[in-house]
Amino acid sequence: MTKRKTTPVATGVAGLDEILRGGLPPSNLYMLQGAPGAGKTTVALQFLLAGVANGEKCIYVSLSQTKAELESIARSHGWSLDGIRVEELSASDAVSGATDQTIFQTAELRLDETRQAIEEAIEEHKPSRLVYDSLLEIRLITGDTPRFRRELLGFKAFLAKRDVVALLLDTQSGAAMNGEEVEGIAHGVIRFDKHLEDFGPVRRRIEVSKMRGVPIADGYHDMAIREGQGVVVFPRIVPGEERSAKPDLIKSGVEALDDMFGGGQESGTTTLVIGQAGTGKSTMASLYATAALKRGESVALFLFEERLETFFRRTEGLGMDLRTFHKEGRLVIRDFNPNEISPGEFAQVVQTIVEENKTRVVVIDSFTGYLNSLPNREKAVRDIQSLLKYLARAGVLTMLIVAQHGLLGQNVSLDVDVSFLGDTVLLLRIAEHEGRLRRNITVVKKRHGPHDLDVHELFIRSEGVSVVPYNPIPET
Repeated sequence: MTKRKTTPVATGVAGLDEILRGGLPPSNLYMLQGAPGAGKTTVALQFLLAGVANGEKCIYVSLSQTKAELESIARSHGWSLDGIRVEELSASDAVSGATDQTIFQTAELRLDETRQAIEEAIEEHKPSRLVYDSLLEIRLITGDTPRFRRELLGFKAFLAKRDVVALLLDTQSGAAMNGEEVEGIAHGVIRFDKHLEDFGPVRRRIEVSKMRGVPIADGYHDMAIREGQGVVVFPRIVPGEERSAKPDLIKSGVEALDDMFGGGQESGTTTLVIGQAGTGKSTMASLYATAALKRGESVALFLFEERLETFFRRTEGLGMDLRTFHKEGRLVIRDFNPNEISPGEFAQVVQTIVEENKTRVVVIDSFTGYLNSLPNREKAVRDIQSLLKYLARAGVLTMLIVAQHGLLGQNVSLDVDVSFLGDTVLLLRIAEHEGRLRRNITVVKKRHGPHDLDVHELFIRSEGVSVVPYNPIPET
């Protein structure tokens, strides 16, 4: 008796394999469920191409798409179907073309001939991987639930004896017709969700709703379909283990500012820098970034509002030469179009950069712009909370720039509460005195250690940044 494989079978989608803790359990039948255009066929092709790359024989049984259509999908990503046997069948017409002369019911004959053609192809080619596209056609010609269920059980047993890993594509899921029967038969069920918000591109998610014997990362995970890449899945961030080492003090290079924080900000914490336009929020973050880079550390900056060249010119005007650090690779900058990135993808980008560069300081400028671009801000806040916990346990100082309403407004420009995200809150304000605007700076919160509660005045000049005790406006 041949010993069955135990090594997980790679799906061809790295993020999905991560969710599955390595891949699909071997020698089983799985379902991909989702609406048309959700990404099922693309993942099916990636699954077979991974098999071809591993030297395995693969079959794509198509009852709903022609071989030419499959080749067109593959070409759009720069792929070739070489090594994949495509069995193009029709469940709507009898395979033999002799149904007009039979005493059997047309549906039964079509089902029998379709099954026979598939089994013969499997026996001849002896594949390790198979895709069956789709169950909708089989559901239509069986006509009743018991027959449909028996058909799937028989097919599952046939594949199990031949040690084949199979993906069955289906457009129905959940409480839809026959959904529960199908899901009970399959060893695992992967669902694809596609929805269009009031603005922005189509949002896609993936959920492994069932997987026997695997401690999966359950729940929804963001995904996208990218030209040349196919389906890309972004697993939700899972914070690592808590660091036992004592946090370091991260300094800004401005002694008076560091004194306000009791000597500096702590690694593994999150700082909210809050203020209206022109108060110096981005300058504060740039100050800490510059100081870290001068110490030889790595910094990551994520821009959602300011253009990259504008950022460089602004900081150079304050004597901060960040362009050089960027060219050297120690300052990593990502300039995003907020409408084109999901919370899951953003979290994965941040995680990858931090791990690859051993980043010490992360700046998100601005967090307000990031949240305002997303249709579900409450969910985005929960997602960013997981990311911040991951960064904290990695010993990173994270600075979130949070804007306020208007030029001189006082209310934070968000309809969701983000104050709980910050271990430290740095408040910047503008006051007018005798025809001059004065910048005020205050540390209003610091969870760890002492901090200065006094209001100070902030000066931002071409020669640099300085902080001095605040001289109150005299009463008249």
